[in-house]
Amino acid sequence: MSKLRTKGKSTVVWILMGLMVLGLGGFGVTSFSGGSSEVASVGETKVTADDYARALQSELRAIAQQTGQPVTMQQAQQMGLPQMVQANLIASAALAEQARRIGVSVGDQQVAQTIMQAGAFRGPTGNFDRAAYSEILRRERLTEAEFERTVREDEARLMLQRAVTGGVAAPAPMVDQTARWLLETRDIAWIELTEDDLPEPVAEPDEATLRAWHEANGDRFTAPETRAITYAWITPDMLSREVQLDEEALRAVYDQNIAQFQRPERRLVSRLVFPDAEAAEAARAAIDAGEQPFEAFVIQRGLSLDDVDLGEVTAANLGSAGEPVFAAEETGVIGPIQTDLGPALFSVNAIMDPVDIPFEEARDDLRGEAALSAAARQIQARTLEYEDILAGGATLEELAEQSELQLGRIDWSAEAEPAEGSIAGYTAFRDRAAEIGTTDFPQIFELADGGVFALRLDEVVPPTLRPFEEVEAEVLADWRRAEVQRLLLARAGEIGLAANSEGMEDAMDWTLEEGLSRNEWMDGLPPQLLARAFELDEPGDAEAVDAGDRVFLVRLDQVNDADLSGDDAADILAGVRARLNQSLQIDLFDFYARHAQRESQISVNQSAINAINAQVQ
Repeated sequence: MSKLRTKGKSTVVWILMGLMVLGLGGFGVTSFSGGSSEVASVGETKVTADDYARALQSELRAIAQQTGQPVTMQQAQQMGLPQMVQANLIASAALAEQARRIGVSVGDQQVAQTIMQAGAFRGPTGNFDRAAYSEILRRERLTEAEFERTVREDEARLMLQRAVTGGVAAPAPMVDQTARWLLETRDIAWIELTEDDLPEPVAEPDEATLRAWHEANGDRFTAPETRAITYAWITPDMLSREVQLDEEALRAVYDQNIAQFQRPERRLVSRLVFPDAEAAEAARAAIDAGEQPFEAFVIQRGLSLDDVDLGEVTAANLGSAGEPVFAAEETGVIGPIQTDLGPALFSVNAIMDPVDIPFEEARDDLRGEAALSAAARQIQARTLEYEDILAGGATLEELAEQSELQLGRIDWSAEAEPAEGSIAGYTAFRDRAAEIGTTDFPQIFELADGGVFALRLDEVVPPTLRPFEEVEAEVLADWRRAEVQRLLLARAGEIGLAANSEGMEDAMDWTLEEGLSRNEWMDGLPPQLLARAFELDEPGDAEAVDAGDRVFLVRLDQVNDADLSGDDAADILAGVRARLNQSLQIDLFDFYARHAQRESQISVNQSAINAINAQVQ
């Protein structure tokens, strides 16, 4: 596809996107002399510094929105983003220059219509807002004349594009052939081969074979980089055993969290109010007779279920309706009940039993939670003390001797699964372990549960091939898997060659599949199986399928030509025609745009571009 239409945006689109809201200042970009300086020119058409800055920031923001992460200028340069923006701007300028040279332009009425239809300029009523228009242009440091000139140039480019691509359509045979390819179905047969299908057992390898396999596939038996780390740490769980809690403190925690231990019965309830008692009685009768559900009457009243949902309520919340609603032993419709709003039906959707946990039952759990909380507070209060010890030049060993922190050592690897209860299970430790250097001094860092730690990198052991003697069992298992796969593929090839010979059909337990399309999903089977079936040319052809750790044999039984006369085919044909038309039009216009650039005199002010890139944060 054309870079101009797929990777770039017109100047108007750049201005009307999210930059309209935040402006360039949010990215650390300051003024570029009101757009007077040029970063490039194509003939008499100029690309200003502000044009480039807006386009670059728009692309940066688009990538940030897609990835969910901010993009630095260094990352953008590594991706080649500035060069792509420059190329798109020059391509647009070349088309604008071409339109100027041949006299293509649009009138004031078209410019006004484009501006008034832009969503960025609409006010609260959804109509064009003059004040919003002026304010947005002010934030973008554009005068109305400058912006309207940009719109006029953009509309002229679009007019030029329509003139170049108008009337371009894909040939009917190409459309039909593509649709037939998409709609074609096939009848196939397949069988999965296992080790039991081999004519003889797999021979056991000798040591020399295994050693050669170990050497040839060393990446499979290489230990990852390991970091020898010494650390000191303390968590609330470690310290909680030393925390003393009296009965009064536990009672205070219980009272502070009383809603967890004492809750009245609650119910999820919906309420539908009727204009009079007769209507409410009639609705209740219809519900009881099974003629219509409660929800149907809600919809008939022009309401949604959210409109009548009272949520989680207690009997007290319902006032006079509380007693009859909470007297129901099961979910269902209650009423009619007279309420302040009129006669109403209540739908009890769920019943939640009351909670009554006395202090005596909650004491043990409270003690554990309160001890952890108190321990976390103690650690927080002592953190400055730990930092002062380290700042005084103490080692981690000395820190452990002078405080509650416990000393430990670990051979840490990013690929290793942390052991249960290990410090490696904490994200904060893993992040720091991955970036610490041997010259870094230990510092205090926080853990997610309120604990703290400090660490020191003692040694970095690079990825190392594990000795054969240490991994001999793994080497044997790996060799055997590969050997079984190799033999099964060879066996599948033999069967495939003889698939149509006498007696072979009866000897194989084929699974038959009929009318499969290219995008069919075959549950439990690898996608390579169907893909290979559609690569076979003639019915009766059979081929082996290597699916990584599984081996199949697939046979083509019949090719079912597509029927282009059906309703489904009509939709496919329309879609194919539209896609092919669009592809041809894009290719044609891309060729025209490149031709326009070759015909024009292009100059680039790289120093101005570098200055803008340096200001982008």
